[in-house]
Amino acid sequence: MSSGVLQVGPLIPSLQEALRTSYDVVRLPDNPGERPAFLAANADAVRVIVTAGVTGSPRIDAELIASLPRLAAVVYCAVGYDSIDLSAAAARSIRVSNTPDVLTDCVADAAVGLLIDVLRGFSAADRYLRAGRWVTDGPYPLTRRVTGSRVGILGLGRIGAAIARRLEAFDCRIGYHNRTPVPGCAYQYFDSPTGLAHGVDVLVVATPGGAGTRALVDADVLAALGETGYLINIARGSVVDESALADALTSGRLAGAGLDVFAHEPNVPEALLGLDNVVLLPHMASATVQTRAAMAELALRNLASFCDRGELVTPVEVP
Repeated sequence: MSSGVLQVGPLIPSLQEALRTSYDVVRLPDNPGERPAFLAANADAVRVIVTAGVTGSPRIDAELIASLPRLAAVVYCAVGYDSIDLSAAAARSIRVSNTPDVLTDCVADAAVGLLIDVLRGFSAADRYLRAGRWVTDGPYPLTRRVTGSRVGILGLGRIGAAIARRLEAFDCRIGYHNRTPVPGCAYQYFDSPTGLAHGVDVLVVATPGGAGTRALVDADVLAALGETGYLINIARGSVVDESALADALTSGRLAGAGLDVFAHEPNVPEALLGLDNVVLLPHMASATVQTRAAMAELALRNLASFCDRGELVTPVEVP
């Protein structure tokens, strides 16, 4: 067995089983009060952290990193890595990997599904029918057409580009905002999130999380999107100012939203729970059998490669 692996938080079952059978792994206690004694007994042996950063998992923060003197790598079973303090990792030359590409298609599918659901009101119409209101109140109110919509992608990376390709099939007019234009991209570029929101019917958030994008979608962006506009977020909850979003939705200054992620998961703002123009998902955009198996397999490849050769298969560029 290979030694020196620390599991932080819950993992995909297949990944956890592989760690159990092939590595000498210990798990960081979920209870913060138990961690000092655990680290005193185990910290010197830990060379690699394996984590998925799921809801409720401890952050790989500067304090945890400092407590592990031999830590050399963090293997992250997800694409976003905002729960890792990259600056603290870089200061110690600790390598970090993630699992890009393997979840792109499922997350893009989920984004398009949310967009269709919100504009057409399918989830709300399902509740309407089940409550007997088709019989008592007549036909469900008219909804909005998806085909031909103007859609803005905030963050035209792997996932954002996959969303845009899918929406081309609906004859949507695509615009986007990145920090800099994508060379050779045929979509219309907007130089600010506010400018993008002003020019589209639907704003899809696909940018990475972290300090650099915190509350990037703020009250001004939502005001630019306007009372006929829709917001879709499959990125990170921290990218959207949730208070401003709830206020815009409850006051009618935004037409609707489809949200897979939230700022304080698993807690969702109470104001959103009763709104029929909002579709809420429990952070499940990549949660398919096939994608989670592929994520686990890639995480294991990163771990094995680092343990054997000191190299990561899909390293993150640490600043």
